Amino acid sequence: MFSLHKISVSVILIFFCYTASGTDPYRLSAGASEAGTGYSCIANPGFWSSFHNQALLAGLKSLSFSFGYDNRFGIREMSTCYAGLTMPAGKTVMGAVYSHFGYSDFNRQMTGLACGLKLSENISAGIMIDYFSSKTAGKYCNKESITCEAGLVFSNNENITAAIHIFNPVPNSIRKTYLPSRLRAGAGITLNNSVNAGIEAEMSTGEKLNIKTGFEYNSGKKFWMRAGFCTDNASFSFGIGYLMKYAKLDLAFLTHEKLGITSSTSLIFTIR
Repeated sequence: MFSLHKISVSVILIFFCYTASGTDPYRLSAGASEAGTGYSCIANPGFWSSFHNQALLAGLKSLSFSFGYDNRFGIREMSTCYAGLTMPAGKTVMGAVYSHFGYSDFNRQMTGLACGLKLSENISAGIMIDYFSSKTAGKYCNKESITCEAGLVFSNNENITAAIHIFNPVPNSIRKTYLPSRLRAGAGITLNNSVNAGIEAEMSTGEKLNIKTGFEYNSGKKFWMRAGFCTDNASFSFGIGYLMKYAKLDLAFLTHEKLGITSSTSLIFTIR
């Protein structure tokens, strides 16, 4: 028997599936630094590029790993925890990611293996293989699915980049388990080596066009301030980052016009 609390959480989870700002419950975003800019990060390289655009991995040069946690609307059962690893390997940069959303009676897990490489001086490409599994308590069976995603990044100079990314290009008509598809396209600009700004458009299966925009200001190479906005649910975001001796800590907060505030935290460790 479900308790009243579990029934309430289950109802909210269903509601969340249709109203989550800037994302979907099958392909949850990751990284507090990206959250601070409203996830307008398709052309902005960073540790969590494995989740957002694998082509950006080609610009990473350090062996790093990270952990993160998103507390959605203050409800523990709707939280997401995630982890990642990036590893340069010659001209290729490998990435591995994992995320877990939900609680014991309803959860979705995602595991991915990515790689990114430079095709030329101005073009980078990347791809990732994704494995999804979901579990629901009661008479419903567990579900599993495999798909892929890929991205491209174009740069005509050191300051301006353009990018495109597609998730799940496999038609649902040939798979047993439903997965939404998503197409993102955007651009980013760097000013004075201290300000990064980006804008992107996102289309997901059955959803309206979502526009995201945000910026990041780096002060003294150790402190970051971020802000962003996306049209889906009129969501505002802001965040900060601080570089410590062995790690980088990022914090972010995102608003939702109906459900409240999501807080996001991630910690990145660079080994070399």
